[in-house]
Amino acid sequence: MKTFLSIFFSLCLLLSCKEQGKDEQQKPEVPEPGEPVAEVDWDDATLAWSDEFDGEEVDKEKWKFETGANGWGNNEWQNYTSGPNSTVSDGLLKITAKKEGAGQRVGDYTSSRMLSKETFTYGRMEVRARIPEWKGKGVWPAIWMLGDNISQVGWPDCGEIDIMEYVSYAPNEVHFTIHSKANNHMQGTQITTGPMKLETIEEEFHNYGILWTERYVKFYLDDIDNVKLTFNKPTVPTQDNWPFDKPFFFLLNIAVGGNWGGLQGVDDNIFPSTMEVDYVRVYRFE
Repeated sequence: MKTFLSIFFSLCLLLSCKEQGKDEQQKPEVPEPGEPVAEVDWDDATLAWSDEFDGEEVDKEKWKFETGANGWGNNEWQNYTSGPNSTVSDGLLKITAKKEGAGQRVGDYTSSRMLSKETFTYGRMEVRARIPEWKGKGVWPAIWMLGDNISQVGWPDCGEIDIMEYVSYAPNEVHFTIHSKANNHMQGTQITTGPMKLETIEEEFHNYGILWTERYVKFYLDDIDNVKLTFNKPTVPTQDNWPFDKPFFFLLNIAVGGNWGGLQGVDDNIFPSTMEVDYVRVYRFE
């Protein structure tokens, strides 16, 4: 009888352990949004790709131009050209928005929209830039990233990471934002800092960057320890709420007018308006 009971309890214990192990394996490996995640030593990341803009013209091996005056989904007024609005000198890329026509209508302004030919998944992405000198309302410079599958799935399904956005009707402010199908400005559900005060944004160069892993996207300003926004991977990730596990490319541009940039009108006295970029860098782990 004792032997039977010993065997019986041993089997129960074994089954209990198996069920416990099964439960542990089924537990999600990602945290609830907002919970702390294991930190990464970003000082160990090494430079994997960059453009220091040390030449005399835009490097066509690294960048391509999108062109046209089609409103770009935001009722913008600029006509993006294939190069005249982007120059390189003194170690700086200079993207300039210009008034070319009578003004106050689509096509009367020119600018540049540059896309990196290289795509990236995870890493530290940093852009050092100076926003156009403040002269008035109407321009919308941005440093951002889009999912490379945008031509297959469209926006916002591809995902968007706004490393830096600025609208000149709100001087001395910067925005960091994430968009996806589940979280985007068309629904008012974007993940964003909202406007953050940065008194020297128009006068000085600043480092705008993200720390991007398979578990989070963090936005920082000037220093990697100065994190302003953290978006953790949802507990149940889907293509709708976490499209950030696929390749993304950089975009550098200045828009004129549009649903956001032109919300308070466009002052034609602000042109030409130039954003200067010192470098674009990507750090990865070997």
